Amino acid sequence: MVTLITSATEAFPEVENANEDGLLAIGQDFSVTRILDAYTQGIFPWFIDDAKFVYWFCVQPRCVLLPQNLIVSKSMRQVIARNIFTFKYNTNFKAVITHCANTQRGPDNETWITPEFIKNYTQIFEMGKAFCGEAYVGDKLVGGLYGIRLGNMFFGESMFSHVSNASKFAFIKSVEMLLQYGVNCIDCQQETPHLLSMGASCVSLIEFKEILKRNL
Repeated sequence: MVTLITSATEAFPEVENANEDGLLAIGQDFSVTRILDAYTQGIFPWFIDDAKFVYWFCVQPRCVLLPQNLIVSKSMRQVIARNIFTFKYNTNFKAVITHCANTQRGPDNETWITPEFIKNYTQIFEMGKAFCGEAYVGDKLVGGLYGIRLGNMFFGESMFSHVSNASKFAFIKSVEMLLQYGVNCIDCQQETPHLLSMGASCVSLIEFKEILKRNL
């Protein structure tokens, strides 16, 4: 049953209470504290409606990638070898999340990344609890991704690409960088054929909670 959270001090319900679509709770508190508390429990905000209600999800099964299991295709190895892109990280977070917000998604060009998302996640980045990977051609930012980094977990949120293969390049280089920094698991949230082809797999909610317990 979906829970209505009516105050900033009210805790999230147990994640097992999420409905079949993964929706767990609805509320109007979208503070940085609430956002970070959500991720520690495997919960993430998906969108804010016109009435400013935040929809909190915990989907299962959960798609995760262990960085050491990353699969880089032959074609992407060739792209990397040609030095088409330059990789940077954590130098332009607001630009990355803004590009993600402006990327067309579906015929209605809808995005869940509202100005409030951009403001709060940028604040989280400034606190040292977020990460972004960036792909450049020359000085131009052409692809990237961002997410929350807590403990030895990285919670991927969104990516964008303005040039073919730019987001894939940023993803591969970000996974390699996160591995160097001790990240043991990347939460990809929902499975896609693309993520599975790159080494991701799906785990049960029980397994995901154990992963969180070990790495946060």
